[in-house]
Amino acid sequence: MTSVTGTAGTDDETLIVACTDGPLLVRGPVRLEGSDGRLIEQTRRTVALCRCGVSTIKPFCDGTHKLVNFRTDPQLEE
Repeated sequence: MTSVTGTAGTDDETLIVACTDGPLLVRGPVRLEGSDGRLIEQTRRTVALCRCGVSTIKPFCDGTHKLVNFRTDPQLEE
């Protein structure tokens, strides 16, 4: 797994974790904007973002990556 943090050490810290063969988990405050510029509503402090491209609820993960045998590049996970 790979992770990236922003504003480390504060209550507003955001952590992004790239799950092997799965979604990006975003923990903490995040603002998601669609290609049309509209904000994508979210109600949770942790969201899973699709990386396989097959989710029916994009940009969020619905677990479909397991059905389509999605695999990530191990070199990118280091």
